[in-house]
Amino acid sequence: MGSRLAVLISAAAAVLVLASVAVAGNGGRPLSTPMSGAEEAPGPGDANATGTADLRLNQGQHRVCFDINWADVDGEVFAGHIHLAPAGEPGPIVVPLFEGSFAGTDSVSGCVADLDRGLIKDIRKHPSAYYVNVHSQPDFPGGALRGQLDK
Repeated sequence: MGSRLAVLISAAAAVLVLASVAVAGNGGRPLSTPMSGAEEAPGPGDANATGTADLRLNQGQHRVCFDINWADVDGEVFAGHIHLAPAGEPGPIVVPLFEGSFAGTDSVSGCVADLDRGLIKDIRKHPSAYYVNVHSQPDFPGGALRGQLDK
């Protein structure tokens, strides 16, 4: 009976360790922003488009994970990025999040690895200096909707 109990305790401990590793693997500093066509700069963005970008910034693992959804975007969504610029201004891409061919109402999740720790640290410390946007074609290749990050 004692050896069975020891095996059960060992198995339970192993499950807890694996569960904590899985949670740590998905960890990171969360940031979220609503997105709209009205926020796109220089604009115009897609006036009736809406969405949300949820990010997890993990400096130690050199990665950014994301869950992005959008609705009512005209055309085909083909990319999403994190850009560097204050609200109301366009800026350069600093993290390419996704590329592909997506419907006007859709979502995408994933992680971008091997990012510079300094960049992730700066996004964490100064999120309002960055924004997430989603691009569509043929009408909004510069950006259909946008959301400025904030603490």
